[in-house]
Amino acid sequence: MAVPVGARSVFTDGACSGNPGPGGWAWALSKTEYAAGSEAVSTNQRMEIRAALEAVRDNPGPLLVVSDSTYVVNCFRDRWHQGWLERGWLTSAKKPVANRDLWEPLVELVTERGDVAFRWVKGHSGDEMNDFVDQLAVAASQTAG
Repeated sequence: MAVPVGARSVFTDGACSGNPGPGGWAWALSKTEYAAGSEAVSTNQRMEIRAALEAVRDNPGPLLVVSDSTYVVNCFRDRWHQGWLERGWLTSAKKPVANRDLWEPLVELVTERGDVAFRWVKGHSGDEMNDFVDQLAVAASQTAG
């Protein structure tokens, strides 16, 4: 997946206290440009997808979404979404795609725009911006309810 020319990097993360439990998501372009939110009852995977969805919705122009979620990154890197669409939102095991309510708008936005790429970063590895969005997501999850 080629990074679009002139892409800004947006870091995303999701967090959940319990799984399911109160969840939080966050994205950040910098330590001064960011957003976060929460859901009273969620899962970690939902919050990871929500963070990417909100980042793509809120940030026009070429974008590199940096996430520590292989679930999010692999969906686009390995083109899982193409199979889901071809099978009518079923997995290769013919089961409904989990979190379709979040995946569907994210896949639609990324496909329509054509200027969004994804990159994986190891979580809790000292990457300053990944650690920052993790802190924002955890804080948001603590306010959910």
